[in-house]
Amino acid sequence: MLLTPRKSGASAAAPTSPFIHSLRRGLANALPTLDRRTFLRRSGIGVGVGLAASQLTLMRKATAADGAQPAIGAGKVEVRRTVCSHCSVGCASDAVVENGVWVRQEPVFDSPINLGSHCAKGAALREHGHGEFRLRYPMKLVNGKYERISWDTALQEVTDRIKALRDASGPDSVYWIGSSKHNNEQAYLLRKFVSFFGSNNCDHQARICHSTTVAGVANTWGYGAMTNSYNDMRNAKVALYIGSNAAEAHPVSMLHLLHAKERGCKVIVVDPRFTRTAAKSDEYVRIRSGSDIAFLFGILHHIFKNGWEDKKYLNDRVFGMAKVRDEVMAKWTPDKVEEACGVPEAQVLKVATWLNENRPGTIVWCMGQTQHTIGNAIVRASCILQLALGNVGKSGGGTNIFRGHDNVQGATDVGPNPDSLPSYYGLVEGSWRHFANVWGVEYDWIKSKFASPAMMTKPGITLSRWIDGVLEKNELIDQDSNLRGVVYWGHSPNSQTRGLEMKKAMDKLELLVVVDPYPSATAAMAAMPGAEVNPNRAVYLLPACTQFETSGSVTASNRSIQWREKVIEPLWESRPDHMIMYQFAQKLGFGSELVKNYKMQKVKGMDEPVPEDILREINRSCWAAGYTGQSPERLQAHMRNMGAFDVRTLKAKGPLKDKINGYDIGGDYFGLPWPCYGTPELKHPGSPNLYDTSKHVMDGGGNFRANFGVERDGQNLLAEDGSHSVGADITTGYPELDHLLLKKLGWWDELNDTEKKAAEGKNWKTDPSGGMIRVFMKNHGCHPFGNAKARAIVWNFPDPIPQHREPLYGNRPDLAAKYPTHNDVKTFWRLPTLYKSVQEKNIADKVAEKFPYILTSGRLVEYEGGGEETRSNPWLAELQQEMFIEINPKVAAGKGIRNGDRAWVHTPTGAKLNVQALVTERVGPDTVFMPFHFSGHWQGVDMLPYYPKGAAPIVRGEAINTATTYGYDIVTMMQETKSTICNVEKA
Repeated sequence: MLLTPRKSGASAAAPTSPFIHSLRRGLANALPTLDRRTFLRRSGIGVGVGLAASQLTLMRKATAADGAQPAIGAGKVEVRRTVCSHCSVGCASDAVVENGVWVRQEPVFDSPINLGSHCAKGAALREHGHGEFRLRYPMKLVNGKYERISWDTALQEVTDRIKALRDASGPDSVYWIGSSKHNNEQAYLLRKFVSFFGSNNCDHQARICHSTTVAGVANTWGYGAMTNSYNDMRNAKVALYIGSNAAEAHPVSMLHLLHAKERGCKVIVVDPRFTRTAAKSDEYVRIRSGSDIAFLFGILHHIFKNGWEDKKYLNDRVFGMAKVRDEVMAKWTPDKVEEACGVPEAQVLKVATWLNENRPGTIVWCMGQTQHTIGNAIVRASCILQLALGNVGKSGGGTNIFRGHDNVQGATDVGPNPDSLPSYYGLVEGSWRHFANVWGVEYDWIKSKFASPAMMTKPGITLSRWIDGVLEKNELIDQDSNLRGVVYWGHSPNSQTRGLEMKKAMDKLELLVVVDPYPSATAAMAAMPGAEVNPNRAVYLLPACTQFETSGSVTASNRSIQWREKVIEPLWESRPDHMIMYQFAQKLGFGSELVKNYKMQKVKGMDEPVPEDILREINRSCWAAGYTGQSPERLQAHMRNMGAFDVRTLKAKGPLKDKINGYDIGGDYFGLPWPCYGTPELKHPGSPNLYDTSKHVMDGGGNFRANFGVERDGQNLLAEDGSHSVGADITTGYPELDHLLLKKLGWWDELNDTEKKAAEGKNWKTDPSGGMIRVFMKNHGCHPFGNAKARAIVWNFPDPIPQHREPLYGNRPDLAAKYPTHNDVKTFWRLPTLYKSVQEKNIADKVAEKFPYILTSGRLVEYEGGGEETRSNPWLAELQQEMFIEINPKVAAGKGIRNGDRAWVHTPTGAKLNVQALVTERVGPDTVFMPFHFSGHWQGVDMLPYYPKGAAPIVRGEAINTATTYGYDIVTMMQETKSTICNVEKA
């Protein structure tokens, strides 16, 4: 969408656009003349951003090591391979570096993932690396303005204040917000860092994008991740997108879908809004936001009614589907489905028929499913549908769950989660002992850092609720102190709901630290005057590098891991995140313990842990998720030989030895998608499609995980006889591997003496030698996590069978009476959580009459995440210059709003947003839509004066989450962003 171009003087707070200033400065020496038409042509508007971005070769002046200015075309030219940092597809890009300056980029044509393609964001990577609006040096908020300070001062003052808070109120008084932009090594190191600090109060972006996916999917069949891959969608015969606008959120993924469509794949898009993805569909279904379960179970009703379910598959591999069937047939008749979700029976039947007639079929979802108070249940309903059709564990099938950030998958797998250690090891003593052994420290030493032994095993506060950790009454919080300090390490506050309360929480803190390449909206919110700012509060901004100024691995949504080479040296005074972690740790008294297993290298004359060594430690510890086979050498060989991998299967054509390290990639799947079991020497090829029994486990095959016991209510939870991976010596179901099972089977003596010593008393997840895995998989073709049935019923969740429940803030009180929310929860994730009391009060107060429209949010192709990085990029900023709201023409007419008018958006929180109106039939009369990438305006006021000088994004606008309401998933504390309510009026 292209709104009216910004005119000179259009912004009251910035009469001369900073975009124009930056454009003139950045291009003054690059081209003799550049009128607007030439700029539009070269920046890709109308001709393709990817083409234009590859033609512009000069980013900015850079100084050589000796201080001289290198001449373009006269120096050393290198090509360094990296991965786009703007979504989870994992597109590879070659950066051309001349005399240390990143002068050009090219999409990697050999990459089996992006095949030489980029979206607008990927085509503009260079400007992200060399971004003019970055945070350049440490700063401190003094009398409402940010002032430059030295790194030494910043490190000393920040750590002194952290120590003071820890001494006064315990380690849980400080909250650590990690990043889905960190590479795997940095995410892992941050979780290790917080553990040594003595707290589980840490979290990151995944909490508010896919935590409901992780919980729902993992509790259905074992692992909480995408089962197949973008590439494998080429093998699908039908693709159901529900809660995903991939054409804008994951544009390059559409390459693979469109190839499938050329081969006859039918495409169904289910969404409250007619999206760009819907424009490519064969069938578009408009659904009421938040009613996914009603729709999915409506499909199941027809599948069961017509006997279309895969009966043998359900008998052999699924537990509990009979009870689901009984409930679906009784509760979700076509009339009830239409009442709840608005879809007529004929269209539901049509979708069910297509899914039946076109197998294997895949289902795709994103945050449209996850960000609800019933997100975990919606996710499980999608899983149940695929199980009923027998589509899981098959090429062309599965649940393709598209993640949002470049390493949100990896950061979830090995990073700072409040309820687990890396690789989803629970916070129990055995897990802590396992990691203490890997980290080379005493378990009792780590234990001594926590406020008490009980706090060591208690999940921390979630990212979505840190606000309440500050504002809630102390007696209602399940920890000694409220939160007094927060460290924002690569995270955007405008990604979170309840912006008005977040501002209050920021004002109340005693310490706020932002570590980021860009200052983010946190900086402006902290500097903006508030009603009750703590007079003792200290605010610091610390410049981190981008991912192009360091090296490390990153996990795409399909679980493939890629290695980024360092493109350029850290610019200005920025430092790599893992270096800053080490420097913090030194000041806090555990620096030597943190980096005990790593070699150090010099960057800007300072010690930095070697990323390869951090990955090797991940390889030695993260057995549970299968992050153990992907050594740096294997990953780097894959990056150099991308052209060897088949586009449809991701399998390497081999044998083929890497010319640099001699590693033979033959038989590997690209990026060694986890689980990649055993040690790197075992050469497990990775798992392209999870739970696929048609392949040997040493060729990436598998089965459902035995993670829930062996029996339930007298029924077998293990797979039936004859259901097993190809070539398995055990041809029935079996529990997960431990030393007792290996001995009972008579396979213990296949371990060598060293392996026996290491494996004694252990299971496959804590055996440091990997010997048990080697024997079980290589010698006998069996899966170390066992062979069990998937669970259609998750008995340990509040709703064992997924239930549709109306949102807390809804515009249908009649349906809230029929499908009420949960009861309030006194304490969960250390905090009370409200459900029924909020919903009932809203109904009693007739809030729906004052706020009649469903307010939902989503992505744009031009911007990513909180948007601070992409809205600071001039090539992307030109594409979308205004925050806007999509309003149906009928609603707009009744409000007197014309296309392009300014409008006020009001929500029950008392917030009001000033945005531009886009009048369109993309949304129905009951729904309005706004993108979530914007910040920098606050209820009609431009926040430009509150940013650090020179570091404000080019495009600023209202953040939708300034106005979003209270509401959280009862299992994960996922925030509700897709189904709140609002009113709109002409400004």
